[in-house]
Amino acid sequence: MTPKALILHAHGTNRDLEAAQAFELAGAQTKIVPLNELRSGAERWVDYQILCIPGGFSYADALGAGRLLALDLNAYFADGVRAFVETGKPVIGICNGFQALVKAGILPGEKSEGSNHRSEEGASTSDFQHPTSTLTFNESGHFECRWATLAPASQVCVWTRSLAKPIYCPVAHGEGNFVLADPEALFNLHAHDQIALLYAKADGTRAHGEYPFNPNGSTADVAGVCNPHGNVLGLMPHPEDHIYPHQHPRWTRGERGRKGLKLFENGVKYAAQM
Repeated sequence: MTPKALILHAHGTNRDLEAAQAFELAGAQTKIVPLNELRSGAERWVDYQILCIPGGFSYADALGAGRLLALDLNAYFADGVRAFVETGKPVIGICNGFQALVKAGILPGEKSEGSNHRSEEGASTSDFQHPTSTLTFNESGHFECRWATLAPASQVCVWTRSLAKPIYCPVAHGEGNFVLADPEALFNLHAHDQIALLYAKADGTRAHGEYPFNPNGSTADVAGVCNPHGNVLGLMPHPEDHIYPHQHPRWTRGERGRKGLKLFENGVKYAAQM
């Protein structure tokens, strides 16, 4: 079966076409769907096997980056999003999409001792929590538009599982600083292997907070996190902007590789096996 990827479009979204191209190269069928078509019933969540919330400035980032889109996810579209998460379908939020997933309380999620754990079969309703983290203003105090190296870290996350090489791709955000409510929240992310991607130096080693390798000051160099069951990934950088060799900023000087396409291939492969 060829999975179908649902790529959400809100007013201000501007990375939906790039995301669609990445999923198509990875082997999925794609459709960019305005939120109003889901609201009216012209499009149905159940007809898709992958959900992507792409980057941009949804609703002009009024009230904060991704906040109004997060309200949509929790109000108008709660049932559709919950069905994706709980049945284990792969979900990815990139940049503004990550901000929306975090502010909706879908990421990072929590693993409760008494939760209905279903691992490969799907996530439990315990994944939906009051937000324990947020994405706030970059420590540099300005918008960061540069290329960054990402080191895959999680083997629980279906998107990063088995990724051996770093990913080199752009960042473009003003509010990408991932912060947590308390030290225990960071401990839990480590304990449940939810830190999916880390900001790294060019050789793939941890950035350890060093600017510009960690471009926004994110806690523990976190560039992306997944939910406890690994089917939902959120990340600030844009792997969809490095899926062809010629997109590498120094490709004319012979530098190639570290594309982001493998991450999308992992998500498509996982969806096809469900």
